[in-house]
Amino acid sequence: MSRIKQCFDKLKADGQTALIPYITAGDPEPWVTVPMLHALVSAGANILELGIPFSDPMSDGPVIQKACERALENGVSLHHVLDMVNQFRQKDKDTPIVLMGYANPLEAMGYQAFAERAQQVGVDGILTVDMPPEESDEFLSIMDEHEIDTIFLVAPTTSIERMAKIAKYAKGFIYYVSIKGVTGTANLDVSEVTEKLSMLRSLTDLPLGVGFGIRNGVSAAAVSEVANAVVVGSSLVNCIADHADRPEELPAAVANVLAEMRHAINARDMAK
Repeated sequence: MSRIKQCFDKLKADGQTALIPYITAGDPEPWVTVPMLHALVSAGANILELGIPFSDPMSDGPVIQKACERALENGVSLHHVLDMVNQFRQKDKDTPIVLMGYANPLEAMGYQAFAERAQQVGVDGILTVDMPPEESDEFLSIMDEHEIDTIFLVAPTTSIERMAKIAKYAKGFIYYVSIKGVTGTANLDVSEVTEKLSMLRSLTDLPLGVGFGIRNGVSAAAVSEVANAVVVGSSLVNCIADHADRPEELPAAVANVLAEMRHAINARDMAK
């Protein structure tokens, strides 16, 4: 059983909602990424989403685009990201890690080489934004062979027919994008999220995570009412940008941001 499934099964048994923070590997300095990951777990993260820096992150807004730019300026590649996971695993063998990125770095490394190294260092899932399931047969087969869950996005504009196709291929959980547009923009409409998640639940038994519009404890708690997982990215990456010239402060800073959301979600979970 994968670490992702084990995590969701335990949370379900305990009546809790997963909290999944996102940071970009190597931003603002490569050495601080792993300490931030450990700090996020201490602050209540259940699954970690680690971004692979890419020069053209098309689904991400300006905040995460700039994070990718900072990481790339530091020379951080997919090889370095996998090394960071390996370093994290020296102290934490249990927290699931999902890599989030785009097809180009994976293709450049080679799917087989990536899968072998990812499995070796302890990667649990991969979310490749620009790789639709219809074009992913080889990729899906190789990831499955190496026990890496393939996670897909569902957008507010996704038809129920396409949801069914995505549900057929997805593993680990399905990531519902709560807003139309890129990360860090607009305000989420919880009623619309509720409606879309209801449609998805008619098609799959996988846990459903919601992201792209979680700004604070209030929005995190509202989403936790209807989702199995709350994914937060831009708020953390904004915090990282604010401390880019003081990276030694970042583990505590990102932990504070996440802890507020964890407390709000816990309070809502207890009230259910």
